[in-house]
Amino acid sequence: MSIICTGSIAYDYLMSFPGYFKDHIIPDKLDSISLSFLVDSMVRQRGGTGPNIAYNLALLGESPKLMGTVGEDFEDYRAWLETKGVDTSLVKVIPGEYTASFFANTDLGNAQIASFYTGAMAFSKDLSIKDVDKASIDLVMISPNDPTAMIRYVRECIELGIPYLFDPGQQVVRVDPHDIAEGIQSAQSVFINEYEFELIQKHTGLTARQVMDSVDYLVVTCGECGSDIYVKEEQFHIPSVEPQSIADPTGVGDAFRGGFLRAKRLGLDWQTAGQMGALAATYCLEKRGTQNHTYTIQEFISRYRTCFDDQGKLDSLLQSTF
Repeated sequence: MSIICTGSIAYDYLMSFPGYFKDHIIPDKLDSISLSFLVDSMVRQRGGTGPNIAYNLALLGESPKLMGTVGEDFEDYRAWLETKGVDTSLVKVIPGEYTASFFANTDLGNAQIASFYTGAMAFSKDLSIKDVDKASIDLVMISPNDPTAMIRYVRECIELGIPYLFDPGQQVVRVDPHDIAEGIQSAQSVFINEYEFELIQKHTGLTARQVMDSVDYLVVTCGECGSDIYVKEEQFHIPSVEPQSIADPTGVGDAFRGGFLRAKRLGLDWQTAGQMGALAATYCLEKRGTQNHTYTIQEFISRYRTCFDDQGKLDSLLQSTF
């Protein structure tokens, strides 16, 4: 059985601004803001929440299936993902369209201003979980995607009785609050960053306690401050892993999800799962782009053990594949 990773499939255009955005924002002029930043560099990278998470799962021995819609420019990306262990058989090419594109500008303080072009992703609402053999699905990841598609997948998982992880991310501001609440209340788990968690509470009227009580577990990531895992009445704080260098924060949250989910697939405890997520996130932070970090499983285990004591638990990474 596999994890189905739904979410945006995109190319990332990553730019670097040699200053601080905050120095150019006038608080009392926000209603007429007009800014343009001259950047030092730009690169195009493979990205999108769906393949980012799938790639990190595959690095740790998982065999995830990616589901989404792409443009005619995707074939090189598809071939690359397949060589890394990601099954792309559920990815559909939309004739005459370009793959979605993410444009991110990052400053010296790792603050980020971004825009997203939907492209072929707009057609992901036409895909259906019902077209996938239910017996082959262990979990569906519902990550930022076309808003209509996200809610369709939520409702299909509910109807089919398939557990899903709800990760609304940046789409919190685009999805109807009632649909966000529905996605949370029937989910096995919710992943979100701390700012988006505040937005969810503001938009839906749900309290933090109500969200926690609705799911088996809630994970809130907090950047360099680490993450918090809430399992009903229990809470686990996971510190971040000190990076050897910082190259680019894009995709760090997706890497965390991949490391965390791989641990849970192996039946590891919450603390260990969070720590695996933290290390996976740091590997991503140390490279520019969301899928340019790499490591062997043995390298991952060795580095983990310089930061945390797993009491031999990570040996299961060497013994188990899906």
